[in-house]
Amino acid sequence: MLSYQHGFHAGNLADVQKHGLLAMALDYMTRKDKPVSYLETHAGRGLYDLSGDQAQKTGEAAAGILKVAEWFGPDHPYSRARLAVSSRHGETIYPGSPAIAAALLRDIDKIHLAELHPGEFDHLKAAMRGTGAHLVREDGFAFAQSLCPPAPRRGLILIDPPYEIKSDYATIPGFIAKLHRKWNVGVIALWYPILTTGAHSSMIRSLETAGLPGFFRHEVRFPPAREGHGMIGSGMVFVNVPWGLAEEAERLSELFVQLTQ
Repeated sequence: MLSYQHGFHAGNLADVQKHGLLAMALDYMTRKDKPVSYLETHAGRGLYDLSGDQAQKTGEAAAGILKVAEWFGPDHPYSRARLAVSSRHGETIYPGSPAIAAALLRDIDKIHLAELHPGEFDHLKAAMRGTGAHLVREDGFAFAQSLCPPAPRRGLILIDPPYEIKSDYATIPGFIAKLHRKWNVGVIALWYPILTTGAHSSMIRSLETAGLPGFFRHEVRFPPAREGHGMIGSGMVFVNVPWGLAEEAERLSELFVQLTQ
């Protein structure tokens, strides 16, 4: 549970899908004057150096955002967030989802982040300094249940575990159902890997038959990052999906198909 470090995978094609959709969702939610709450269960370190040893070892960023950055024009919220972070921290620094949220949200909005890994949490504190974010080093699932419904009630939670604990696939549907009962107006976003083993399949079947409102699922496929690598795609599920996100997902689907042709 404490071994995963996203620095090896930051900026990969799964991040492109996840962060592209997340940025669009937050952009839509901040068009109204009403404040929003943003929550994450597994926040990571917030900022990642794509020129660092971890990123260079795997080459996943080179095959990811560094290859497909032109998919997102300068006005796309994903591009705006990346520019805000690189302008402040350096051209090789890539924003994780907490930094994307901090770049797109406003002073009236609230950010709540959980991260259990001690080293990653220390980096997260440094990355989020000056943003006003509320940070806790604890289990993200317990954190979300204790905080929800947040104030303000309008908002979004990103559930993005590393799936090192295989039982996560079985427990997440019940967790999301319980979370929705407590926070029925919240946008719930779940990211998951698509592996050669098909480990996600039963989780998705359970979510699809749970009767959750505004349910939306998006999956993309891409070549393995390296020979023998088990992840061949990624997916996201939304409950109370924001308006317009399906159109952006369809656009991304068409772009991802080009990578496998």
